[in-house]
Amino acid sequence: MVKRTGRPGYLQIADDLRKQITGGQLEPGQSLPSTAQLCAEYEVSAGVVKAAISVLRTEGAVIGQQGKGVFVRDQSDTDARPTSQAGPAADGDDVTMKQLTEVLAAVRDLGERVARIERSVFPEPPPADRPGK
Repeated sequence: MVKRTGRPGYLQIADDLRKQITGGQLEPGQSLPSTAQLCAEYEVSAGVVKAAISVLRTEGAVIGQQGKGVFVRDQSDTDARPTSQAGPAADGDDVTMKQLTEVLAAVRDLGERVARIERSVFPEPPPADRPGK
C-alpha cells in the first residue's frame, strides 16, 4: 500500500518494485504482475501504476513487450549501458534531466495552446480601430 509520506505514490511503487528486482524476488525475464494486480496490491489507480512502470523503464530496469507485458531486464544488459564518468549518481541525474526536459516541453506546448485559444477568443481589433495609430 502507498503511504502518505509526501513522496508521490508512483515513486513509492517504483522504489518497491526496484527493491524486489535488486533483491531477487523479481528475476530477469520474469514478468511484473499485471496493472490490475499492482493496482489492487498498492491500492492505487492504473495511472499511478503506469507512471511507476514508466520510471523503471526509463531507468532500464524493465522492458515492455507490446501485448505480452512488462519484464524484468537482465541486469547485465543495464550494466552494459554507457554511463558517465561521475558514476551511479550521474545516472539519476540523467533520469531527472530527461524528466525535466519532458516537463518543460509539455509546459511550452500548453503555453502555445493557451495563446492560440486567447487569440481566437480575444481577437485583436483591426489596425484602424487601434488608438494612436
